[in-house]
Amino acid sequence: MSTSAHTLNLIGVLSESKRIINAHSRHFLALSVVFLLPLSFSLIIFPALHLSLTKYDVVSTQFLVINQPNVHQTLTLSLIYTLFVYIFLISAIATITYSTYHGFYGRPVKFFPAMKSLIFSFFSLVSTTIAAQLLLFLISLSFLLVFTVLLKLGQNLGFVIDFSSIYFIVICVMLSTLLGLLLMYFIVNWSLVYVIVVAESKWGFEPLWRSSYLVKGMKSVSLSLLLLFGVLIGFSIWLNSNYVLHFHAVDGWRSWPFVLQLVVGTSMLTFFLLHSTAANTVLYMYCKALHGELAIEIAEEFAREYVSLPFDDEKVPHVVAVYAT
Repeated sequence: MSTSAHTLNLIGVLSESKRIINAHSRHFLALSVVFLLPLSFSLIIFPALHLSLTKYDVVSTQFLVINQPNVHQTLTLSLIYTLFVYIFLISAIATITYSTYHGFYGRPVKFFPAMKSLIFSFFSLVSTTIAAQLLLFLISLSFLLVFTVLLKLGQNLGFVIDFSSIYFIVICVMLSTLLGLLLMYFIVNWSLVYVIVVAESKWGFEPLWRSSYLVKGMKSVSLSLLLLFGVLIGFSIWLNSNYVLHFHAVDGWRSWPFVLQLVVGTSMLTFFLLHSTAANTVLYMYCKALHGELAIEIAEEFAREYVSLPFDDEKVPHVVAVYAT
């Protein structure tokens, strides 16, 4: 197997994922409409909807007027919204990852097989997500407990700790930054988890260890992808949500500028989510190539044949080739 080293970078990953999406544009458009478009719409519209429901209702009594929020309705809506986002996000990851994975090999990419793959990978993705979140929670909890123990130890030794002191605040900020960097380290190492669940049919804690192994040598690319799409997606949600809140407060939701802004914002967020998922799948393939596993897979699939996977030279100038004897 031969793979040009200069393509195993952020530009190479983005170019290859773009090539695959463009080659099957109708297929990825259909998946985006089914899963990503409702998800993007909900992420943008929910802040304004939540604000509407958390406004205080006037409750009259015999002696005074009390402003009371509809707590039950707000909690119910938040729970339904969280479940909706979770289901559509998992479904989008499963189907887009499956399609990108097969598109990378040049296999047929069809809508119904992608939807069928969701049946086999959905609960595996759910269990793996729970496993990853549990470990991150335990790491954060351990960090907090160590900090609390050190504070108590210092007080027992006679040190006076002023919790309102600027020095204590600075220390807390520094420790919070350290915890954030620690969590980011694990997130980078686990960036291939969802792809592994879909492509290798693993679940639970196993994809976490597998991802940590594969990402070695490509952590900088993984971090770059996380930062790039994290900023783009986060900024897009923040910007468009603020526009929606503005229109809701001033002009209402019936004006054509509001509809136009919502359409543009939803489309832009859908675009970022699609390319983020596809790029992460391509990163997984590049990590396998770096560890020498891609050649073995191709050799098994096309045994006793010369196999060449030429990618568009103008976009991703590299060739993956396997010689099988």
